[in-house]
Amino acid sequence: MYFKQFYLACLAHASYLIGSEGEAVVVDPQRDVDQYIQEAGTQNLGIKYIIETHLHADFISGHRELAARTGAEIVFGKRAEATIPHHAVREGDELTVGRVKLRFMETPGHTPESVCVLVIDTEVSDQPQKVLTGDTLFIGDVGRPDLA
Repeated sequence: MYFKQFYLACLAHASYLIGSEGEAVVVDPQRDVDQYIQEAGTQNLGIKYIIETHLHADFISGHRELAARTGAEIVFGKRAEATIPHHAVREGDELTVGRVKLRFMETPGHTPESVCVLVIDTEVSDQPQKVLTGDTLFIGDVGRPDLA
């Protein structure tokens, strides 16, 4: 599994590129999507999915531009009730990127549609090795529930 975090310090925003066997997913992309396209190209990965763990009120997401430029499918939690074309996920749903499984957990609290993504590299184990919490949890704290 290829796993890279992109961190934008001025917004304290983390996004991720995860890939396996020529396929990739971008989680919570920031506005500048060139970095994901370039990194995916360097790693010989095609971006298949773009996951938004929640609707972001604190920055502009690049999910729509990234989808337009790569043909990737946008993924939201079911409760987002998004009006743009997307794949809605709910508790227990899974997507695959190569040998990596992405399992969704509905975690309303920070926002009503928040989801966490369990990352399972099946070459290592059938158990999750990582969880992307999308502001549901912070280091030493919980996400802001006053936005829900």
